[in-house]
Amino acid sequence: MEDARSSVKVQTVKRNTLSKQVVEQIVQLLVSGQLKPGDKLPSEMELVDMLQVSRPVLREALSSLETMEVITRQTRGGTYFNNKVGSKPFSVMLALAVDNLPAIIEARMALELGLVTIAAEKITDEQLARLKRTIDDIASCEDNNYGEIDITFHRIIAESARNPIVEGMSDSLLITHEKMNSRTTYRERDVTVKFHTDIYNALAKHEPFEAYTHMYRHLDHVRKKLLKDHTEAQ
Repeated sequence: MEDARSSVKVQTVKRNTLSKQVVEQIVQLLVSGQLKPGDKLPSEMELVDMLQVSRPVLREALSSLETMEVITRQTRGGTYFNNKVGSKPFSVMLALAVDNLPAIIEARMALELGLVTIAAEKITDEQLARLKRTIDDIASCEDNNYGEIDITFHRIIAESARNPIVEGMSDSLLITHEKMNSRTTYRERDVTVKFHTDIYNALAKHEPFEAYTHMYRHLDHVRKKLLKDHTEAQ
């Protein structure tokens, strides 16, 4: 493989949140086409010099990229962009937008509204039965601590789309759920059960538009509640 590192150019990092900016600069090497999936990154010393950051900051950024499956670090072999890095672009962007709650919520809506319409056409009886169980479990949850069950409901819908191209979207959906779940200060069990039941009924009838409509109402309700809490907390 041709070594393209000698021509690599990145901008010097100057502001706060250094680790996050280093992640952005390294991802930009792919976006700009200077390096491609499978290419080897410059050495740590070269990156430290190019980005004008300390080695701990660089290593923190590389650890984040490795967790996002953007890179693979090999002992004594260097660091490489993964060949399939393009399969999870939304995951990378969501990780970079960790503090931008409105953007995270909108990303979830964009992903899930598309997935639920596909799911309405493809969902199986077995998956519908699993959805129904999550609704029953939430309804019978006495302590209102049903966040993980809620996530399972939406995960089943994403899985039922059964499309390898949107697999990365499903992974990203879970990221948005986890981030939003951590911001939820109170839960409305009866409201959640009503929304989920409406979505379930639309999916059971294999009605994409109806499923889309009920999912939008559900997510819009969650968006307004979270943004209200977010604004009051600032």
